[in-house]
Amino acid sequence: MDKRILWAPWRGEFVAGAKKEGCIFCLKGSEDDMASLIFERRGKVFGMLNRFPYNTGHIMISPYRHITSIEDLQKEEADDIFALMKDSIAVLKMEMGPEGFNIGFNVGKVAGAGFEHLHMHIVPRWTGDTNFMPVLASTKVMPEHLLKTMERIKEGFRRLNRG
Repeated sequence: MDKRILWAPWRGEFVAGAKKEGCIFCLKGSEDDMASLIFERRGKVFGMLNRFPYNTGHIMISPYRHITSIEDLQKEEADDIFALMKDSIAVLKMEMGPEGFNIGFNVGKVAGAGFEHLHMHIVPRWTGDTNFMPVLASTKVMPEHLLKTMERIKEGFRRLNRG
């Protein structure tokens, strides 16, 4: 059987990025928002697009403070996370019309946390959004460029904050 190779160079970026010193979430307090894909800063938390998304519109919400567990959240941080989650879902519905969401935390390396800094994932879902590519080629086909998604999310928050 002749095997074909499907290149996914962005996976190399993820692997290389994971080896950098420092926490990617802790660094977000001082980085350029557009380059960091941060679409909203609110109180004790910020929202950003996942650079290596499971689906178009994959959002992560994180406190600025480096914590590794839900029970370490201060009340204000928890309130800010859930308020931003609620608004993020409203924006995703308005801008992208998903049929559902996967929402949650991967706490600890064995649970799938790529970084030991607590963060929430919001993954929009559509009927048929999975296919053979992730199974056979370990590749996810994204229908929209990440920067276009960033523009849509930021515009959605501008409209949400005006209304």
